[in-house]
Amino acid sequence: MEKLLKILTDLHPDVDFVNEKALIDDNIIDSFDFMTTIGEICNEFDIEMPADKLVPENFNTVEAMYALIQSLED
Repeated sequence: MEKLLKILTDLHPDVDFVNEKALIDDNIIDSFDFMTTIGEICNEFDIEMPADKLVPENFNTVEAMYALIQSLED
């Protein structure tokens, strides 16, 4: 989880990613940030991101992102 939080805080140091629950729905992460985040996640965790996983519910919270990463690592 620390690697993911570093990726996100490097992108937006002003956001409380631990407590925020609507990163996509509230436009805290815009489309450019979204694509940047996906690229960083794929590189850092050495995973491929299937198109069907690119839905808001997988990226609205740090917990959802981390659960997605874990499922793709398995």
